[in-house]
Amino acid sequence: MTRLVLVRHGETPWHADNRYTGSSDLPLTPRGRAQAARLAHWARDAGLTALWTSPLTRARATAAPVAHATGLRPRHDERLRELHFGRAEGLTAAEMAATFPARLAAFHADPAANPLPGGEDPYKAAHRAVTCLGDIADAHPGGRVLVVTHATLLRLVLCHWLSLPLGDYRRVFPGVDNATLTEVRLADGRAALLRLNSRL
Repeated sequence: MTRLVLVRHGETPWHADNRYTGSSDLPLTPRGRAQAARLAHWARDAGLTALWTSPLTRARATAAPVAHATGLRPRHDERLRELHFGRAEGLTAAEMAATFPARLAAFHADPAANPLPGGEDPYKAAHRAVTCLGDIADAHPGGRVLVVTHATLLRLVLCHWLSLPLGDYRRVFPGVDNATLTEVRLADGRAALLRLNSRL
């Protein structure tokens, strides 16, 4: 049995306008760096045994203060990166509505079956992430592992683990805040949700 503490990275410059970031590689804002510092303060006494992160800059920058505070070496896995949102990357909802209104409406109706134009298949993204997190749990049996990842990927994983339709991820989990804690106990591929979107 392994406990995974899943954390969305800190704030980036595109958060102010709620732009879809996806696989675009952005740094943290000053507020994002402060969020990472608070996460590191929590992590110092959290009994963590390992630290894993998405390879994207915003996730690595969020994990860096944790590594310094705990002495854990951050390990990066490409499977923890955020979904690629195709033509929606860098756009606001209003800009998407003006550019591809029908595709946006289909996305809102079922975002798993109707990814944004040119975007990654959410089913495949969920599979890669669930497989990755299972591998991490197997590598750290009995441990408590901090994983810095991304909002949409995290919500898809939770739907998979909790046997919820992937197409409901936006409705069931309307948001995951930056640098909050979602903790799961994972054993033999079965998950128990211990806390969700918990602020530091």
